[in-house]
Amino acid sequence: MTELNKTVFSCRNVRVSAEDKEIVKGVDFAVRAGEVHAVMGPNGSGKSTLAAALAGHPSLTTSGEIEIAGERVDGLEPHERARKGLFLGFQYPVAIPGVSVSQFIKASLEAVTGETPTLAAFRKELTAAFKVLDIPMEFASRYINDGFSGGEKKRLEILQMLLLNPKIALLDEIDSGLDIDALKLVSKGISQAVARGMGVILVTHYQRILDHVKPDVVHVFKDGQIVQSGGPETALELEAKGYEWIGASPQRAVGGV
Repeated sequence: MTELNKTVFSCRNVRVSAEDKEIVKGVDFAVRAGEVHAVMGPNGSGKSTLAAALAGHPSLTTSGEIEIAGERVDGLEPHERARKGLFLGFQYPVAIPGVSVSQFIKASLEAVTGETPTLAAFRKELTAAFKVLDIPMEFASRYINDGFSGGEKKRLEILQMLLLNPKIALLDEIDSGLDIDALKLVSKGISQAVARGMGVILVTHYQRILDHVKPDVVHVFKDGQIVQSGGPETALELEAKGYEWIGASPQRAVGGV
């Protein structure tokens, strides 16, 4: 169990470029254990680029400081950041024909923890996570995302998150393409992880997932910067007014460091 109120993630003056074009223009915020930070903004504002850069995407040029539980990780490769406690849930999960769900998750656990779980313990945890997300156990033997619907792919992302139990989860538009039933199940999994003390950065366009996963802080992202931060009411205001009412001048993020 992660100690509540402990900072599990922080970034300072993070700037990100792709092909010599600066996309993220200096971002600062911090997430404590058990907190949900929503990052909302229009298409093209740089939200997904920020998430990818924080996870260490090799095609991006990133500067600034990134810490997980007080330890600098900005110089680490993606798999090393994962071992330090970072999880990235993809907006568009890819299929991996030939690799079953259970094989993939077991290998992921071994890679992140450096330990091989006993078969009995692994089956117990896998079964419990499948039950939370209402995924039939037959999916354990199916190939990763091969022929899965959009909702099934997103539930599988959350299944991996629950089993890997990271310190901080970056969820990039995990709600996109979900019907209301799948949205509720995904939200249930996220809420369970938050209750354990996991920090969550939830990148989204819309308020609807925040009806199920209450954010502690909402950051409004525009033109590569956090231009405003506030509580859950900020998301409701965005839903009502759109993004044009937000000014262009950055404001200090709540929880910023």
